[in-house]
Amino acid sequence: MTSSPDLIVVGGGPAGVMAALLFARAGCTVRVLEKHADFFRDFRGDTVHPSTMEILDQLGMLQRFLERPHDQLDTARIRVAGREYTIGDLSHLNTAAPFIAMMPQWDFLDFLRDEAEIYPGFELDMEAEVEAFVEDDDRVVGVRLASGGELRAGQLVIAADGRSSLVRRLGMLPLDILGAPMDVFWFALAKSGAAGDALLGSVETGRMVVLIDRRTYWQCAFLIPKGKGEEIKARGVEWFRSEVQKAFPDVDFSGPNVLKSTDELHLLEVSLDRLSRWNRPGLLAIGDAAHAMSPIGGIGINLAIQDAVAAANILAGPMAAGEPLDPLLGNLQKRRLLPTRLVQAGQRTVQERVIGRVLGGKPIRRAAWPVRLLDRFPLLRRIPGRMIGLGVRRERVRSPDAGLRRAAAPPRP
Repeated sequence: MTSSPDLIVVGGGPAGVMAALLFARAGCTVRVLEKHADFFRDFRGDTVHPSTMEILDQLGMLQRFLERPHDQLDTARIRVAGREYTIGDLSHLNTAAPFIAMMPQWDFLDFLRDEAEIYPGFELDMEAEVEAFVEDDDRVVGVRLASGGELRAGQLVIAADGRSSLVRRLGMLPLDILGAPMDVFWFALAKSGAAGDALLGSVETGRMVVLIDRRTYWQCAFLIPKGKGEEIKARGVEWFRSEVQKAFPDVDFSGPNVLKSTDELHLLEVSLDRLSRWNRPGLLAIGDAAHAMSPIGGIGINLAIQDAVAAANILAGPMAAGEPLDPLLGNLQKRRLLPTRLVQAGQRTVQERVIGRVLGGKPIRRAAWPVRLLDRFPLLRRIPGRMIGLGVRRERVRSPDAGLRRAAAPPRP
């Protein structure tokens, strides 16, 4: 791509790559700038929900996606005070894939990139860190790269660079902070070869732990009170192993010692916030850049995909036709603000009424009555199953398909 692309996407996460794919499919020229050398960064969201797989199905990609290694979950369970409760059922959803696909995010991003590369307008630059936006008369017209030089956008810059987005760090758009009472340590633990549930959760007095089956090891999310990372990290790796074993006494953690030092404890500083305005002339924020989600429910990646689809539905056709985009940018926030508010309100309620109390040491002797009710009556489990799986105001692909395809995907370096 020699001339300025129609669209520059800052950030090669799920929202950025999906948006780029859809705009390139519509006949636009798109350049994605990703600061890392590859997608292989652990301790990211693994859950691809039915709402996202609906999008893949509409694009004719679902079967190819499901051919990639993954696990499937159609029920949501949680262990409280030593007893397991079933609280959600996705199996009855009227959708192409009525389950959650558990797939490492780097594999999902590899898949989206491979699918995007069939469109000649798509280009992805790795190790291309953006350090600033270029403005002209208060309009964003491009980006400045950390390596030197500038790249101009023909029509629009999309910020899809996550919760530490440049738009936040530079104060380009106003931010409303909702708060979170916890942070999360991510780390790996040894796993025996036995197959089991792909996702396990445990709630006990003073302790909340989630295990994700990575086939050869357990990926562990260990919740801690906000701001206590260094204090708890100082307890050492043996303390973490011991606490997880107490949470899951029936799980076999034998095998090669994966967690060897506290350097392997990765701290996620949980944020729950959203921009009060998602755009300014020439610039649009989507995904976590627009609304940082709590990890509760694994919903963040799927909301980000919905943002990308809505952005393409609103803007890709006009962009391909060379029409002015600035008057249309605010329509994305109008479309996606309601589901964002509802999800964040739910997450905030869980944070304050459950997680904050548990981590604060409130005694947990049995599950709350809604959990017991869901466990007792299977029909009620369909309600949280639908909310988890499909969310609110899910999008359908309506952006144009220009019919432009490469004869074959370029060889992978």
